[in-house]
Amino acid sequence: MKKKIQSTLALVLLAASTSIWAHGDVVPQAVNTEGLEPLGEEWLDENPYRGNARAIEIGASAYNQNCAACHGLEAKSGGIAPDLRLLEPGASGDEWFKERVINGAVRDGRVYMPKMANFLSQEALWAVRSYLESVHIEE
Repeated sequence: MKKKIQSTLALVLLAASTSIWAHGDVVPQAVNTEGLEPLGEEWLDENPYRGNARAIEIGASAYNQNCAACHGLEAKSGGIAPDLRLLEPGASGDEWFKERVINGAVRDGRVYMPKMANFLSQEALWAVRSYLESVHIEE
């Protein structure tokens, strides 16, 4: 019994330690955006791929590789980061998404979300946004 309690405690401590460092220790994975219209360097204000099946497919893969560790599989947050299924659809949600992926989130000197636009293309990130809209739920 004592060994089982020790094993359980070790697992709890391991889980806690990984969640503490999760947001600032991200290594973005490359995203293949083949099949999407190139967008250029200047960030668009609205998602040009909204409803595009290829963008949703690319976005789902990109999300799982680069976002799920903090925001949860299928965008279902486990409490570490916001539940992105609740992100407002349409242009107003695009505005928040764009601001966050470009500027990240830092509070009290701690990185809660890296500046993903420093690592992933505008095409890849708008594809992620397209995926998120495809799994949107109302609160």
